[in-house]
Amino acid sequence: MTAALIFDVDVDAFAERVLGASHATPLLVDFWADWCAPCHAISPHLAQVVADLGGRVRLAKVEVDVGDNMKLAGRYQVRGFPTVMLIRDGDELARFSGARAASWIERWIDEYLPG
Repeated sequence: MTAALIFDVDVDAFAERVLGASHATPLLVDFWADWCAPCHAISPHLAQVVADLGGRVRLAKVEVDVGDNMKLAGRYQVRGFPTVMLIRDGDELARFSGARAASWIERWIDEYLPG
């Protein structure tokens, strides 16, 4: 897992580092909280998927309890944590909530980003 593929992002940099960057490479956005056990459970699975896909997608991690990041969760109507969104060309393609296995996440990505 490299810093180029997985990175933390905040509300101030979201437009550029996620929405803008998604025109070049689709991004997963992980809305998570430190107090959330399922968030910690899914984190290594997301990292594994991103590494296995070798640059096909990148992962932006938004810790909702830091700074004004909860505003992003509100903007995207996130109701629970973790919530993972798939963004391409500045638009949300899909989302899921809760901890999932790496194999499930890969199949989910393939459904929305075939090939």
